[in-house]
Amino acid sequence: MITRPAALLVLLLATSGCAAAGRAESEYPDGSSAHTMTAGGLSRTYRVYKPTGLPAAAPLVVMLHGGFGSGEQAEKSYGWDQLADSAKFIVAYPDGLGRAWNVHGCCGRPAKDGVGFVTAMVGISNGGMMSYTLACTSGILAAIGPDSATQLDACTAPHPTSVMHIHGTADLLIPYNGGHGLGVVNGPSVADVNASWRNIDQCGQPALSTDGPVTTSTAECPGNRSVVLVTIDGGGHQWPGGTTFLERGDTTSQALNATETLWQFFAAHPA
Repeated sequence: MITRPAALLVLLLATSGCAAAGRAESEYPDGSSAHTMTAGGLSRTYRVYKPTGLPAAAPLVVMLHGGFGSGEQAEKSYGWDQLADSAKFIVAYPDGLGRAWNVHGCCGRPAKDGVGFVTAMVGISNGGMMSYTLACTSGILAAIGPDSATQLDACTAPHPTSVMHIHGTADLLIPYNGGHGLGVVNGPSVADVNASWRNIDQCGQPALSTDGPVTTSTAECPGNRSVVLVTIDGGGHQWPGGTTFLERGDTTSQALNATETLWQFFAAHPA
């Protein structure tokens, strides 16, 4: 049994000024709070972090934990609350069923999971996989930021979405070049997933830049969208710049702060 999460993601709600679970921002207390809602006939739980002094129209970032993780774990591990205080946005941390998200047979409970819950709530691999599924089935997202993830579900009716994918070349659970990892995932290469979203978003040819072990491929697309692939040479299955849980067994790369990098991308692509 794999004892590490299979990836994480974050995504930005397309409509600013909205909070989780269809509730107004004013209904949530300042700081971190726990909540329950019913979705698909099941009782589902999530956490919300609301900074003090939030403006009337504030964006929402949804942080989906990886397999074997939780919303509480993700809140503690990746620095989103601290960034929300300075940048003034709300963060929601939903909990998957059985500490995972079901995506094309990986890795959570097979029924009534994921898309309906997250869609209702908003109006490092496993969470990242769910972000691609949401972008393929829901029009509520402006941008997604999968980390150490891949796309397993067929994307027959994709919604134009900005994408920033972060991945290490030495990821053993979800290999950068595709195929079987050490877990249950057998997916396409990261490059192929990135190319498919450049096609979906009708992007131009990507431009490359390199900073030490980090190579960034950026394709600009109509509608102020972008499709970006951030490759960390030698990086493992981890949240770069993060701490604890997902990074067990790997030395976490400090070549990039994934939380700050993704927020800058989300802030530049609000719709």
